[in-house]
Amino acid sequence: MVIDPISDMLTTIRNGLKARLYSVEVPASNLKAEIARVMKEAGYIADSVTTSEFPKKLVITLKYSAKAVPAITELKRISKPGLRRYVNTDKIPAVLDGMGLAILSTSKGVMSGAEAKKAKLGGEIICTVA
Repeated sequence: MVIDPISDMLTTIRNGLKARLYSVEVPASNLKAEIARVMKEAGYIADSVTTSEFPKKLVITLKYSAKAVPAITELKRISKPGLRRYVNTDKIPAVLDGMGLAILSTSKGVMSGAEAKKAKLGGEIICTVA
């Protein structure tokens, strides 16, 4: 039984990058698919696809540079089940001085920190990607 499925997903991605895998699989959920979508839009992963067979899996294709350097150098869970972290619009963190990505769960769905600032929305900081 997994206590925190989001942390499990992020750890699977980190381990896949360390092992230089082409793709990794995690049990699918709508929240995980949205987090993967935001990471894909920001250019940190190549692709994410949800399989149709049961049980559904989210297949995340990892992204590397020409010299096999991972696109993701740091992947950190911020809000945990035991300690939720909520922020207002003006308190959304700038990861690596704006070079990284903060992923938030807002009232309008999962989005990057930059999108949330533009829409003037606060929310729960799920994780940061650098």
